[in-house]
Amino acid sequence: MFNLLGKKKQKVALFAPAKGRIMDISDVPDDVFSQKMMGDGIAIDPINDEIVAPCDGQIVLLAQTKHAIAMRCRGDLELLIHIGLDTVDLGGEGFVSYVGTGEMVCIGERLIGFDREFLESQGKSLITALVITNNDAKVEQIEKNISNTGGEVMLVTCK
Repeated sequence: MFNLLGKKKQKVALFAPAKGRIMDISDVPDDVFSQKMMGDGIAIDPINDEIVAPCDGQIVLLAQTKHAIAMRCRGDLELLIHIGLDTVDLGGEGFVSYVGTGEMVCIGERLIGFDREFLESQGKSLITALVITNNDAKVEQIEKNISNTGGEVMLVTCK
């Protein structure tokens, strides 16, 4: 369930933005994510080379370096998808975006592609964080192994 500023709680289902092993955000080897400085969430160690929309919503920010994208989903849930660790250092090299700021997207729609081999050759981790940036949102439940075009379904219950 999700509650912002006294609004009615809502159930929010998010799909994994990449195929791969879902991990607890506290296990990400970067303090900004593991200490939940930006918000609660999960991380994925991707096995593919693209990021898809975890929900229907609007793109509110596409980093100039294409390593991060922010979305607003129904109920004003705000998400940040950050691809890899320290990938901002690459200045956009190794990334291609398929959407732009302000666009409406559907769940499973391709957002960003990345060159796995290039990123790995630059010594970058591909661990991707999906962070709920609303301050009062907390991930309470994740159910894995339910397939969809966007990868595993995460039934995320937020309070």
